[in-house]
Amino acid sequence: MTQLYEIVLIAVGILVVGSGAVIGLLRSRGGRHKALKAPPEKPRPGTDYAPGVGDDATEPRDTPTRTIDDVAGVDTLEPDVVEPEVPTLERPAPALGRMQRLRARLARSNTALGKGLLTLLASPGLDEQAWEDVEDTLLSSDLGVEASTEVVESLRRRVRIEGARDEATVRGWLREDLLALVDPTLDRSVASSRVEGRPAVVMVVGVNGTGKTTTVGKLARVLVAEDKDVMLGAADTFRAAAADQLETWGERVGVPTVRSHRDGADPAAVAFDAVKAGVEMEADVVLIDTAGRLHNKVGLMDELGKVKRVIEKQSPIDEVLLVLDATTGQNGLRQAEVFSEVVQVTGIVLTKLDGTAKGGIVVAVQRKLGVPVKLVGLGEGPDDLAPFDPATFVDALIS
Repeated sequence: MTQLYEIVLIAVGILVVGSGAVIGLLRSRGGRHKALKAPPEKPRPGTDYAPGVGDDATEPRDTPTRTIDDVAGVDTLEPDVVEPEVPTLERPAPALGRMQRLRARLARSNTALGKGLLTLLASPGLDEQAWEDVEDTLLSSDLGVEASTEVVESLRRRVRIEGARDEATVRGWLREDLLALVDPTLDRSVASSRVEGRPAVVMVVGVNGTGKTTTVGKLARVLVAEDKDVMLGAADTFRAAAADQLETWGERVGVPTVRSHRDGADPAAVAFDAVKAGVEMEADVVLIDTAGRLHNKVGLMDELGKVKRVIEKQSPIDEVLLVLDATTGQNGLRQAEVFSEVVQVTGIVLTKLDGTAKGGIVVAVQRKLGVPVKLVGLGEGPDDLAPFDPATFVDALIS
């Protein structure tokens, strides 16, 4: 009986040990199978992977985070897209009233004429020497011999008739005479409105160094301030920076420029294309900048005539503005004559008027050409080009 009990215990032990081995083997095999089919791990913060739609994710999708170390040396990383900056256009100051605003500047430059004359005319005794000094003062202001003689004769007549005089009376006489010489009745408007369904065409000419391109840029600002649609034509193809300079002026106020990117291009062709573009875009006015040229260079003046003729194949020219440097005084009058013969000047732009005491050039050039001064440059600022106002100008001269 005892032996039988021992045999049963041994058999049970064998069964227990065998069962454990089988279970261990099954667990080992089942573990390998489970590892092959394990679900994806949950995303770890800081990694590139995050479960997408359809993944067995139990947490919301996290946006992957990259550091500079993660992308170092990776060439396939797409660059950031930078939106182009929209340029802020300038709004030019209204042209109306500029002469009044700049009157003080002009007056400071012309004290020799105003104060000199008032001092002479208000002196107790006016002998012949005093009258000669009055005439010399007028001549030194570039008024011209004929105009100076007229003013002196008018003043002498007033003194002889009215006798007693004080500074206020003399100032009134002088203002009246000078204003008559400047002639406020002349039409000083610049063509800037459409004519018979086409844009007005303004051609700007002059000698080297007078500030033509700058004047065209400033004139564009004057017209933009008046809500005009302006087109610029860079027909100065000989000076490398001229087209770039004009284009910059236009960009600042949103005005397009027709130009050639080839040095030495035919200026007549550029001018023609600018007018054509102005017609197509229904602009109000086309401003054509031409190359500066000496008035005594026949070939260059002939070329200027050609530019005008080519433009007229596309459209009539409504205005030819001659830019003169006021500091050249009487020397600029011969230049003005030649240009007027070649391209029929219709108006004068006097630049650098604030830097000279020779304001009489306004009268001299008007008399020489028979055309009015329409614009004056009174400084280097972008809005220092002013429509010429005779009364304000004369007041500045004698202030």
